[in-house]
Amino acid sequence: MRIAIVILNWNGEVLLERYLPSVVHYSEGADIYVADNASTDDSVKFVKTNFPKVKIIQNTINGGFAKGYNDALKAVDADVFCLLNSDVEVTPNWLGPIQEAFDLMPEASIIQPKILDLMRKDHFEYAGAAGGFLDQLGYPFCRGRIFQELEKDTGQYDDIREIFWATGACMFIKKDVFVELGGFDEDYFAHQEEVDLCWRAKNRGYRVFYVGTSCVYHLGGFTLSNMNPKKTFLNFRNSLYSITKNLPRRKAFLIIIFRLLLDGIAALRFVVQLKFTHCAAILKAHLSFYGNFLRMYGKREKTSFIKKYYVTKSIVWSHFVHHVKNFNILVKD
Repeated sequence: MRIAIVILNWNGEVLLERYLPSVVHYSEGADIYVADNASTDDSVKFVKTNFPKVKIIQNTINGGFAKGYNDALKAVDADVFCLLNSDVEVTPNWLGPIQEAFDLMPEASIIQPKILDLMRKDHFEYAGAAGGFLDQLGYPFCRGRIFQELEKDTGQYDDIREIFWATGACMFIKKDVFVELGGFDEDYFAHQEEVDLCWRAKNRGYRVFYVGTSCVYHLGGFTLSNMNPKKTFLNFRNSLYSITKNLPRRKAFLIIIFRLLLDGIAALRFVVQLKFTHCAAILKAHLSFYGNFLRMYGKREKTSFIKKYYVTKSIVWSHFVHHVKNFNILVKD
């Protein structure tokens, strides 16, 4: 099985200098690419000078995460793509458990490893943690991370299990599956495009797994921090995009109505916290969603929709009302 590790870069010379060495050192047998999204710094020059064996793909524009990978992966020949953030430090033998999982589980089409916080290496990291899930209203969360609550890694998720979505910070996906799905939806630009990709894969019968015996460390927040209003905008809008595209029509409409109410409550919460820019971001997210609704509705695939896409009815209710901070004590439905 040929694995190609593809690192999407935009003005990230400082990240490549810091984290690319671990990828080169610990990824024997894999081809390594840096896909540059029209950077204006010396990223490309740095890679050419210091890592001549790393292949470079130069995109003509910065089309964000979605278009950046869609364009770059057309030039990559491999059985499996590993989409890896430029701010990820990998560990010895991180590829071994992934390769073994693909070999032993032919039904696995997408896999993610354990994602720990680079700054607190005994804690899970926000983007992906120990595998992604959804609640019934389409809100994403992870084992090891519920909203801003990050669990300490005590080995509780050193397992291999099926999940609903894998993080784009470190995602392994079979090339033929990526091509069949048409890649990422470029209208997302960035954030939650991996949720949509995995949801579409699930609707087609493919399976997504977490392999906790492989571990990487993620810095996170370099491009957009969790507290950036633009990230709030993209997360709220793109979540509504995924609901529209990937659920049965009647269910999607009902959930969007509920989300209008809950997202409004979230906006009021930001007002109470004096985070007015985040409140405005939620409003803009809904306005953008309604303006693009017909476009998203037109992307609904002619396929059956999986019925069991969620593990709990409301992560919002569980966390903010019942103060659930740990995935393992979450009430499963």
